Amino acid sequence: MRRETREVLEVLGIQQINNKKKKEDGVQFLNSNSNMNHKDQKHENHYQELKRDEEEITTILTLPTILTLGRVAAVPLLVSTFYMNGYWATTATTSIFIVAAITDWLDGYIARKMRLGTAFGAFLDPVADKLMVAATLVLLCTGTLEVAVFGEVPWLLPVPSVAIIGREITMSAVREWAASQNSKVGKAVAVNSLGKWKTASQMTALTILLAARDRSLAGPGILVMLGVSLLYISAGLALWSLFVYVKNIWRTLVK
Repeated sequence: MRRETREVLEVLGIQQINNKKKKEDGVQFLNSNSNMNHKDQKHENHYQELKRDEEEITTILTLPTILTLGRVAAVPLLVSTFYMNGYWATTATTSIFIVAAITDWLDGYIARKMRLGTAFGAFLDPVADKLMVAATLVLLCTGTLEVAVFGEVPWLLPVPSVAIIGREITMSAVREWAASQNSKVGKAVAVNSLGKWKTASQMTALTILLAARDRSLAGPGILVMLGVSLLYISAGLALWSLFVYVKNIWRTLVK
């Protein structure tokens, strides 16, 4: 009787041990699945982050933005070719500026037509324009122009150059301040037709003055006179447009 009882107890003990082992195996299996799920979730989150970053880069680097970045990259090339002495240097400098002027119009057109405008592109576009124009004005001011009527006049280019660059710096500050105000103030400094005429005359004047450095062209003195005249017109339009913007802001604030 005792032996049978002992055998029964041994069997029950073995079953308890087996049940405990099964429970432990089950817990280990659940923990293993939980760890695997955690790892899978971690990999999935990492993949989503990478995908999101890729989409953001794709959104930023649109075609208009790439064209604008190309204008920024062209500034060192413009400076380099300006001081080269080869027969092709003047043509290269003028060509770089013309291509930059064309892309200035083209990136805006593409952004509007294909709805590819971005906040980064809107910020970078005027920066690229100002860099190209300011660099060209400074380069032209390093030499003395010889005009057929006046001869060599050292102050002929620095005067409109200071006016144009000063206006651009002032407008950048005004637009930055307007962006921190209400929408009505922001609308007061929106680009108008006067600013577009200023840009067109400015780009034309600088192109002519860069091309006039080529002595092989017929009548370089006439080109210089034309370029300088347009540059002074551009400077006048720049100051006039600045006055109009400030007046619009004043009217908005008074209301």
